[in-house]
This record gives sequence, structure tokens and C-alpha cells, in this order.
Amino acid sequence: LCLLLLLSACSQSAAPTQVPAATNKPAETQPLPPQTPTQTLEQSPTVEKPADVKNALPPEPQIIKFKASDGTSLEGVYYPGATNPAPLVVMMHWVNGDMHDWNEVAVWLQNRGVKNPFPNPGSFPWWNPTWFPKLTSDQSYGVFIFSFRGCKPMNEKGCASWDIPGWVSDVQGAMLTAHSLEGVDTTRIVTIGSSIGADGAAIGCLNLNEQYPGSCAGALSLSPGSYLVQEYPDVIEKLGKLQPSVAAWCVADSNEVGMCKMAITDDNTLFQYFEIPNGDHGNMLLRPDLEPLPMQLILDFLAQTTK
Repeated sequence: LCLLLLLSACSQSAAPTQVPAATNKPAETQPLPPQTPTQTLEQSPTVEKPADVKNALPPEPQIIKFKASDGTSLEGVYYPGATNPAPLVVMMHWVNGDMHDWNEVAVWLQNRGVKNPFPNPGSFPWWNPTWFPKLTSDQSYGVFIFSFRGCKPMNEKGCASWDIPGWVSDVQGAMLTAHSLEGVDTTRIVTIGSSIGADGAAIGCLNLNEQYPGSCAGALSLSPGSYLVQEYPDVIEKLGKLQPSVAAWCVADSNEVGMCKMAITDDNTLFQYFEIPNGDHGNMLLRPDLEPLPMQLILDFLAQTTK
């Protein structure tokens, strides 16, 4: 069955791979280079809570260089939240692109008046922030995005080949790096992923909690497909058996929601799935005029898991 699902997913988008684990070595941070300046817009005075604002990190995104669990060098970008410490969202991309698929989503969730400093590699809906659901003035999340090894932006064909063991190692490294970032509330880390990243989000949340119990509060998966060695339903069952149980949300098109249904288990009362008719695969779910609206589901998920 998993093979059939995989072939189905491949017909719509490139296949996903696994994420590597991080080492305990602190992440190396760098400001964005001059050729990609960050523009800061006027910030709403009510975005940050006064008690936390004086200690908040500057809003400008930081380039993060880190290691996968197998020692492979990787790069990501950290968008600090408006409070210190702040909840953190770790976002994992699909096989058709790299971390730049999250450019606009990252500054949207950060909600600190920062304009995306990177060029978007296309014109798909998730690079058009004008339709995104509005965040309230007190909603601000730190966001960490990274690229799986061997993956480039969509206009450069995404991931050149499938490196499932390598991607799993990337996931592990990214999660440990996220846990070590300055300004992060290490009890309110959540993951969101698409396709290969959807499986990576669940696996990464489980792995982090196994090393640091209670660190990852939830995993939201867009079109999971059991792409990364571990079967998605098995990972969800393990998340449910953790103490405390971890929230897991599965969002998928009607043609792929079967994977979500396979993950229903009495062991995890916090598991939910959402069927999106005509939603398509992975990041294609991030567009307007869908019902329910996945972008709103992301906000609902964050409100539940990071409160």
C-alpha cells in the first residue's frame, strides 16, 4: 500500500527523502549577507508583550550553519520571535524545492514587520502573502527553515535525487539545532512539513522528545507518505505514547488522506486529520479557496500547541 501511495505522490511531485539528526555542537549563526538585505517595516506596538520585548532578539533573520547527525554540513535561516523565549516552528520542505519555499510563510508566522529578504523561486500561491490569513497582534513565532542535502529551489529542479537515510540525518540535526537556538522556548517547539518534510516533521518531533522529553509539542504534516524509512502511522502511534502525548495533525487531499486515516489510533487522543478536496499534494495545499483552508489550520494548530 505504501508503495502505491509513493508512486501516486511521485506522479504529482518529486519524491521526498529523510532528514538527518543534529549534533550537540552549537549552531553557527551569521547575519544575512549584504546582497540579501532585510527590510524592516514599521512594527505594530502591540505585537510583542511588554514584559518580554526588552529581551527579544532583533527581528532580522539569521543564517544558521549546522551539522546533520552524520556530520554533513547544512544551512538554514532562523527568524526570531517577538518574545524571549518564544515558541519555535521548524519547517521542512518538499522534494520539489528547498527551504525557500517557506520564505513568505516564515515572515508571516514571525509577524514582526520583516519583509522577505530572499527572492522567491517562482509565482506559486504560497509566495503571495496578500491572501494569507491575518495573525492577531499578540501572535509571533520563531521560525527555523533549512534545506535538505542535495536540494535546490524549485526553479533549479528541487532535490536532484532521493537520499532517504541522509534526509533522516538532516531532520535529526535540524531538530537538535533548533533546540539550541538563542531565544527559543524549548518546551514549545513544533514542526510543520510538506511531503517528505511532512514525514520529517513527525519523525523530528518524536526524536527530539526522545532526547529532550516535553520539548516538541506537536507536528503538522501536509501530505505525509511514509517516505522516510519509518511508516507515518507508526510514528504517530509513538507520539501518542509519549508522556505527555504529542499533538499530531495530518492534512491531505482526498486522494491522499488514506495515509492520515491509517494513523488513527487510540494511543493518541491529540491526533486529528483534515481532508482537503481538490487540495493536490504537499505545498499545493497552501493556496486560497480551499475548504477547510490549510493556512488557517496552521494557525489553529499553533494556537493549540504553543499556548
